[in-house]
Amino acid sequence: MTSAVRLAARGVHGLPEVAPGDDLAVLVCAATALDDGDVVVVSSKAVSKAEGRVVQTDRESAITAETARVVARRGDTTIARTRHGLTLAAAGVDASNVSTGSVVLLPEDPDASARRLRDALAAHCGRNVAVVISDTAGRTWREGQTDIAVGVAGLDPLQELAGAVDTYGNALHVTAPAVADEVAAAADLVMGKLTGVPVAVVSGLAPRVLPPDVHGPGAAALVRPDAGDMFGLGSREAVLAAVARTDAGALGALRRERTEIGELVALATSSRAPARLDVEHRADGSIEISGDDDLPTAAALERVVVAATTTQWHVVADDRNSGRCRLVVREERAVP
Repeated sequence: MTSAVRLAARGVHGLPEVAPGDDLAVLVCAATALDDGDVVVVSSKAVSKAEGRVVQTDRESAITAETARVVARRGDTTIARTRHGLTLAAAGVDASNVSTGSVVLLPEDPDASARRLRDALAAHCGRNVAVVISDTAGRTWREGQTDIAVGVAGLDPLQELAGAVDTYGNALHVTAPAVADEVAAAADLVMGKLTGVPVAVVSGLAPRVLPPDVHGPGAAALVRPDAGDMFGLGSREAVLAAVARTDAGALGALRRERTEIGELVALATSSRAPARLDVEHRADGSIEISGDDDLPTAAALERVVVAATTTQWHVVADDRNSGRCRLVVREERAVP
């Protein structure tokens, strides 16, 4: 596909505070002129407010409800995979720019929201535009955040270059620019999170905008399947999943910042050959964990040792090599 010669992004100013039931297409068409081939980028929060996705509840309850599985948790920060397939801090739940006691959830179906908005913009403005619904996300290996596309209509979210040949004659194998994410990030530069500018228009991408009756695969095409995700768990969670031999979605123990010793023992003895571990609280504040002198107990104690490396519990005595099946642990360090 021919590359655009020049791109321009402008924020749409003068929009009112979005309320449940508002017609975003009417608001956008009244606030700015659109041309065929423009890409209209709208913050997910504006879409959610219009769709009534503002709920009165505490943030933690909302995060739990929106989480399909926890990817990583450190202190008050939770990285979660949502039922949309998105991996976001706090499962995409946002408590900013809403009344106290309320939170904003992601749109129920961001791609469907993008399709509806595109059709409505065509009806009200008479223009064939693409729509990108954007949300803020961190990056695994980099500081800071950028906006990504969580809903797309009228634009191919990926430009598949595999099989093409570069200027040196080298065949490209896995190159696929995330066009919709790049558009969302560019638009974020002119959309003010603190100045009330939830919509931007990116011009210069007309060759990429699909015909009016073709919406494309949506942002769902950008979601990497679990089977191809090499970093689907945080380091701590990967250890715990390995110890319990369970998938991440079923991992129920050791999710809190502080871990009870009973949870540690339950994890070590779950889904395994029968093993019983006895727990004794000692006068010096340490805790002795022991069991029968057999292979299942020895294996369970090894799992305690491994799991303890991800918690505040520290092994201070290990007698497994002296003919006894016994560990002594102490609560000495903070959870990493």
